[in-house]
Amino acid sequence: MHNLSQLLRMYQHHTIALYGLGIETKKVLKELGDKFHVAGLLDGYRQTGHLYGTPVISIEQAVADGVKMILVVARPGSCKAIAKRIGKICLANRIDLMDIRGNNLCEEAKVIYDFRNIRGMTRKHLLDTAETYDVISVDLFDTLIMRRTLFPEDICEIVDYRLKEKGIVIRDFCKRRLASEKVLSQTSAPQLVEIYSHMLKQPDAAASGSTAGVCAQELAELEWSVDYELAVPRLEMCDVIKKLYQKGKTVYIVSDTYYTGPQIEKILGKCGIDFYSQLMLSCQYQTGKTQRLFGIVNKKICGQTCIHIGDDSVADVKSAQKNKIVPYKIYSGTELLEMAGYLGMWNSLENLSDRIRAGMFSAVLFNSPFQFELENHKIAVNHAYDTGYLFFAPMISDFVIWLDGQIKSRNLRNVWFSSRDGYLIRKLYDLVNTADVETVYFLTSRMAAIRAGMEDERDIRYVGEMKFSGTLEKQLTERFGIRTDHTDRKNRLLDYKNEILEQASVHRKNYMTYIGSLKVEEGEIAFFDFVAKGTGQMYISRLTDRHLKGFYFLWLEEEDMKKKGLDILPFYKKEEKENSVVFDDYYILETMLTAPEPSVLGFDSQGKACYAKETRKKEDIACMMSAQNGIEDYLRTYKAICPQQAVTINKKLDEILLSLIHKIVILDQDFLNLQVEDPFFNRMTDITDLI
Repeated sequence: MHNLSQLLRMYQHHTIALYGLGIETKKVLKELGDKFHVAGLLDGYRQTGHLYGTPVISIEQAVADGVKMILVVARPGSCKAIAKRIGKICLANRIDLMDIRGNNLCEEAKVIYDFRNIRGMTRKHLLDTAETYDVISVDLFDTLIMRRTLFPEDICEIVDYRLKEKGIVIRDFCKRRLASEKVLSQTSAPQLVEIYSHMLKQPDAAASGSTAGVCAQELAELEWSVDYELAVPRLEMCDVIKKLYQKGKTVYIVSDTYYTGPQIEKILGKCGIDFYSQLMLSCQYQTGKTQRLFGIVNKKICGQTCIHIGDDSVADVKSAQKNKIVPYKIYSGTELLEMAGYLGMWNSLENLSDRIRAGMFSAVLFNSPFQFELENHKIAVNHAYDTGYLFFAPMISDFVIWLDGQIKSRNLRNVWFSSRDGYLIRKLYDLVNTADVETVYFLTSRMAAIRAGMEDERDIRYVGEMKFSGTLEKQLTERFGIRTDHTDRKNRLLDYKNEILEQASVHRKNYMTYIGSLKVEEGEIAFFDFVAKGTGQMYISRLTDRHLKGFYFLWLEEEDMKKKGLDILPFYKKEEKENSVVFDDYYILETMLTAPEPSVLGFDSQGKACYAKETRKKEDIACMMSAQNGIEDYLRTYKAICPQQAVTINKKLDEILLSLIHKIVILDQDFLNLQVEDPFFNRMTDITDLI
């Protein structure tokens, strides 16, 4: 802790307040003495009463009392959550919000894409350092494992939603749950069931609903199961500790936790962590790391040298030092994200859904604390899977969630996902399908639809206006499947009108044979296309007697195509896409969504698809499938973690994450070798030219 009197000297003649009710607040009050006028203590989970001889007040009361500065007495990991909670109120009322390290919590952090000005550790340095000690003590949460949500308090909010899904309502659940933890933690290191027992004994804390008789044990089990679901190992950190353990080092996992030993063992088992000699948990010894837990560790090691590895500057660093244990600080994923200025997403994190997405992002990008090994300490991703998970999946997932809502609200029973862009989207839609409809992967392409849909000269003119990069002969071959004699003197597309329309008649008959083989229920058909004018939909609609209701990610040339009578609803409205990164980056998205099969050119007389020659290499297809696996895993994880009632769509956050593909280093060479193909226009573009 800094010298508080010096830190706060400019507020000596103003009213201040402290945020936090923990034992550290008591120490701060003692240090401040009578030099400052403290109006009261604030907390997100308690607004009345007295503590440490000081009134507990609400943020509204702090404003009314003319408070000029609120000092947050909390660990670094909690300060940002508090800033998110009261920062806007402080800014609106010109109240400074500071932590005990002197940081302005309302100041927007500068976004950076490398850690060149930050001192950090490498795997080799940690291994070399730790090998010189007899005993390795290591923190658990945020060191060996991390959670796929932004703040620890988010766990309580998820539990609250889960309870409500069961018909159980506990008024102000999160406030009551966290307030009980703080009260009990002042004198001991409680287990979770003790926290819930205390909570349920408080006035008006009884549950209501269809299963109102819920007990403390059930609540504790539910919260643990949520946390178990959120936990993932920090793989490179685990690998370092495993190497030390295999070299014969004694490894203690030392953790502040309210879970029981068996519960922690199950979390460790899920994360593949079996490389430790003993667990030393605060609730087992009824004391935490800032209290007497490190003293107990000292007695156990009997004079051997010991290093403690952890992320918290107070609990892991200062507390270890006080007990003559050498600390080694590593960065948590959230701390790395914060140092990077939240990569620009901070002001777009508005609710639980957003914080879960940010936590999922951090759990992949900053899973490793060793972000200091590339030149200039650049932030990087190593695999195409990660590019799919980190950059593309949030936006694609929101589109699929939107699509499900549209289909369900309209009670549509037929959904056609047009190939090839519908390959992954159909799989994702089936993950979230609340309408319980059968879906079809509809074989088509712009070329297949045009070849079958040509009816007259106007159609030929329409297609001809879409400029082809190549000779007339090549356009006839690629777009219409017509091969010509190079000595032919015709030089306009319309000169081949008869050949095009004759060929179209054959293509149309074959295509209708394919469509006739599909199972179609009564009603109109939801027709998916990703980014398109609607040319394919326009020509396919001529081959079926069902109305096609288009659902697109982006609708190009919207005004012109509306005049052709197309019924299309885009995810991105016209006014949204004009100021959005998606208009610049949809080519990259399309490349990631495409199917492993080549493009459909048409159908034979049996209604079987005829495919173009594959131009992509095996490595290209494997790379795209890896990115798609990342997108699919993201949506599956988000769906499992985020309560259904909390699911929201946040395009602004999606766009920020998508834009990071231009700012974060991609190391996967197969990804960098990809080409964006557009056979209809006969164009090939290196993906590196787009990113």
